[in-house]
Amino acid sequence: MNRAAGSPPSAGELVERARRIADEVLLPQAGTVDRAGDFPSRQLDEIAAAGLYGILAPATHGGLESDPRTFARVLEELASGCLTTAFVWGQHHNAVRAVAAAEPGLRDAWLPGLASGARRAGVAFAALRRPGPPLLRATLDGDDLVLDGIAPFVTGWSHVDVVHVAARTEEDDVVWSLVDALPAASLDASEVELAALGASSTATVRFSSHRVPRGRVTLVEPLATWRERDRRSLRTNGALALGVASRCARILGSQRLADAVGRGRDALATVRDEDVPRARAEAARLAMRAATELVVARGSRAVAVGDDAPRLVREAMFLLVFGQTDQIRAEQLALAALDD
Repeated sequence: MNRAAGSPPSAGELVERARRIADEVLLPQAGTVDRAGDFPSRQLDEIAAAGLYGILAPATHGGLESDPRTFARVLEELASGCLTTAFVWGQHHNAVRAVAAAEPGLRDAWLPGLASGARRAGVAFAALRRPGPPLLRATLDGDDLVLDGIAPFVTGWSHVDVVHVAARTEEDDVVWSLVDALPAASLDASEVELAALGASSTATVRFSSHRVPRGRVTLVEPLATWRERDRRSLRTNGALALGVASRCARILGSQRLADAVGRGRDALATVRDEDVPRARAEAARLAMRAATELVVARGSRAVAVGDDAPRLVREAMFLLVFGQTDQIRAEQLALAALDD
């Protein structure tokens, strides 16, 4: 049966869109992107043209209103083509979700552009996971929010228009705000050299009494509330590892690995929140195992510049530590011990 005119695309249609982009646009350029240290804007333009920047945005503001499982499947497919591009695109949706839940004025001003991809967003909250004193502080001064400190690992700096920044107050609340991704006297960004995903334009951003209009604050929440929400959100990141494993399976023509990806996908979607660290650890382990198997199967070709195998190994290595929490690390080490 044909889909009714004007009705939203199905989950299957969105996954197929993402797979087409991965196979036809991202994968052919993935090696070049990896070696060049940057990726062309066409990569993200194609994703925007497919409507995928608005996959989680409400239909009232131009979005597709997809569910989290569909989002994870789309993220997996894009990661199978080019992890760097998928990684930058994936950061965008933190801002989309926050703006969709914000006050009407902010929502109406920002959400249509974010949903269409005309405005592209990054996110900066790695500092919240660091132990010790806050790396980035926020204070209110009249009609402005004032930011001081460091936001490490801000991905996609040269490919986004705005960054959804998390900072802590003296009361240990977390303040989220939309900060223009532009250098200023009070804002400096320096590139971080990475062993993998070097083309992701990842930067450390330093704020020195940087003022943000208070109207750009999307949310204020207790740190404990954010930590609980962060714990629940960790399952989605596992889709990136499954994407890498899936590409290895396709190159190898391995149904065994493809079946393992399917099991990992189901586990991440259905396990209880307290079991997500184990499922995340298993997904990362699968990506590393699949990439290693690809290297072995390709033999000496795998050490040639431009071959997919070494890139996929480095991507799998990156995903061992991306979004890693103490609980995920413990599960990873427990799995590693099983190999002894």
